[in-house]
Amino acid sequence: MGPHLLEIRDLRTHFVTERGEVPAVDGVDLTIRKGEIVGIVGESGCGKSVTSLSIMQLIPKPPGKIAGGSILFKDEDLTKAKEKRMKQIRGDEISMIFQEPMTSLNPLLTIGEQISETLRLHRKISKKASMLQAVEMLKRVGIARADTIVKEYPHQLSGGMRQRVMIAIALCCEPELLIADEPTTALDVTIQAQILDLMKKLNQETGTAILMITHDLGVVAELCHRVVVMYAGKVVEEGTVREIFDRPRHPYTQGLIRSIPKIEEDVKRLYSIPGNVPMPGSITEGCRFAPRCEYQMEQCRSMVPDLRDVTGLGHRARCWLNEEKEAAV
Repeated sequence: MGPHLLEIRDLRTHFVTERGEVPAVDGVDLTIRKGEIVGIVGESGCGKSVTSLSIMQLIPKPPGKIAGGSILFKDEDLTKAKEKRMKQIRGDEISMIFQEPMTSLNPLLTIGEQISETLRLHRKISKKASMLQAVEMLKRVGIARADTIVKEYPHQLSGGMRQRVMIAIALCCEPELLIADEPTTALDVTIQAQILDLMKKLNQETGTAILMITHDLGVVAELCHRVVVMYAGKVVEEGTVREIFDRPRHPYTQGLIRSIPKIEEDVKRLYSIPGNVPMPGSITEGCRFAPRCEYQMEQCRSMVPDLRDVTGLGHRARCWLNEEKEAAV
């Protein structure tokens, strides 16, 4: 992998609510290298999407705000970038694929117009040239009849086709970083596999780094090089895909992996982690996973553990259990 492309340090993104100022993302550290595919996993409400919107500076203000930390993209702090600069970056250097393509695409514009609009904005080329490139981009993402599809509207396409169009729009300017927020959630299994294969192929061919946000560990195992596990606004574990799946070191990650159905096992009921993700800001002391953890100790309820290296090889976890084991050794 190449040098750091994106480096997030102590990111804190808050929202003002009736209950006061709530930390949706609370002290997140994250790095992505050039050409790397990193997955962020966790249950709904853990801060995955808010992290991605913070990178793109798309947090609605108000009620949201970046309360602290830095987001370094090629050593430029995006938290201090003006909106004019962010417009230059979005769609060109960093692109994003949203979860539901039907609401992300403009229903009043043809597919070709929506792809060519991005090209004309960032590449300053003619409408005719941009439409030709739009056709080539659709072919590149595996859409047959590209000459016809450019003239059609989003409602005329299937869900899988719309998601391919979103990928074409995101990649038409060859960004260095692609953020994919649950890009396969609304698709059936066959189309999901095709989209993942497409993203892997594009990563290999263009070297575009990908930040994949998902709750599906199967997607992570298929696509990613490295995994970041989030819970209640914090990173609780990170490591390579092999490390996370073979030897998870945080009870929350262990619970997520135990929840995956196994085809060779005949069980009447699938495992689920007891309890629910806490409301942001509701736990102010101790480990935020402690109320749901079967291994909780006294210090878990009063002190927040650090995100520490547990192998010496970059596999990090935020859990007192690991520190207890180190002390015993």
